[in-house]
Amino acid sequence: MVDFGFGISPSSAILMDKVDRSKFEALCNLEPDVRRCMSCGSCTASCTASLHGGMNLRRVILYLQRGMEAQALEMAASCMLCGKCIMVCPRGINTRHLLLSIQKIYK
Repeated sequence: MVDFGFGISPSSAILMDKVDRSKFEALCNLEPDVRRCMSCGSCTASCTASLHGGMNLRRVILYLQRGMEAQALEMAASCMLCGKCIMVCPRGINTRHLLLSIQKIYK
């Protein structure tokens, strides 16, 4: 077999049928705004913690939807709750309250 200097990466597919979405549904019941997020990135663009701590709210929500709770909580822990993201959200989502709700349900 010839080595061309690269290999095939393992599949990163997520089998959504096997993901336990009960906590995410509980989050949606507590904080219905999580479903209103359109992942525009305004919150991340204005976030001070995104520059220094890797905070990305839309990625946190995506991780929670995919059942990747550990990654989501690790990322959300860098949030400073400064509120800049609330001011720029085009949907008017109270992102600070959303992050507090995430911590309440997932910890």
